[in-house]
Amino acid sequence: MAVVHDSSPFVDLSRADWARLRDETPLSLTAAELEELRGLGDFVDLDEVRDVYLPLSRLLNLRHRAAVRLHEATTTFLGGFAERTPFVIGIAGSVAVGKSTTARLLRLLLARWAEHPRVSLVTTDGFLLPNAELERRGLMQRKGFPESYDRRALLRFVSAVKSGEQVVTAPVYSHLTYDIVPGAQITVESPDILLIEGLNVLQPARARPDGVAGLAVSDFFDFSIYVDASAKDVRRWYVERFLRLRETAFQRPESYFRRYGDLDHDAAVKQAEQLWDTINGPNLAQNILPTRGRATLSLGKGPDHSVQRIRLRKI
Repeated sequence: MAVVHDSSPFVDLSRADWARLRDETPLSLTAAELEELRGLGDFVDLDEVRDVYLPLSRLLNLRHRAAVRLHEATTTFLGGFAERTPFVIGIAGSVAVGKSTTARLLRLLLARWAEHPRVSLVTTDGFLLPNAELERRGLMQRKGFPESYDRRALLRFVSAVKSGEQVVTAPVYSHLTYDIVPGAQITVESPDILLIEGLNVLQPARARPDGVAGLAVSDFFDFSIYVDASAKDVRRWYVERFLRLRETAFQRPESYFRRYGDLDHDAAVKQAEQLWDTINGPNLAQNILPTRGRATLSLGKGPDHSVQRIRLRKI
């Protein structure tokens, strides 16, 4: 049974209760497709797709339809034509928590609803400052922190999409070279839905020097999702993922982390823990976790990486 707190803006649901809200939403995903989009170390299976992500896709479809009706009402009020704008969904959460898999999975499921076949996905990694600029500013050890992004460029991108521009481009980031790819771009062309995934997408607006609050990327979201888990579990998942990467991507000559490819098991664990404790853990505690309450919906994961609880904002 859903737990509704009259004094809280949220309703808490168990996975079983949430699964019942799927209604008749069909499973349009195959095991092969799921295997292709699943992230390293993320063990989402078809049962979890049925229980968690199909009800979520149904909710997002209903919210999208409501947004279309609201747009029509505004158009009627204005007495003319108002350009339709994409339904924008923000997806936030820690490194290694599985938010990228969540984003890719939702993109596929949402595109199979008749109401919105054009679904695009952009990650905020592309808006990280290039490594040379991070080095110049002394921020390489704070990569992923809010100050390591070109926030103005990200805000311009989301504003352009939400204002109805037909074609908008975003930079491309390579996790292999750990840097922006010079000259490469992702093109977003009039999507029905745009998913924006990133560590800090729910950050509130910063006050300007004159004391006036500016705009935040989250101001343009129609819905937002926070992928949640205990810091202890995420730290363990991060180390496990690091060990898998040591045997795969880190072995490639062009990998930024090639130097970690030859570490033995114990040295690799120590290195991963050091990276977590000095960079990713502090970023989670200081910047990412404090934005959890700003999300429309939170997916709470248990120690085995599966979603066990859902918290939905009522208002």
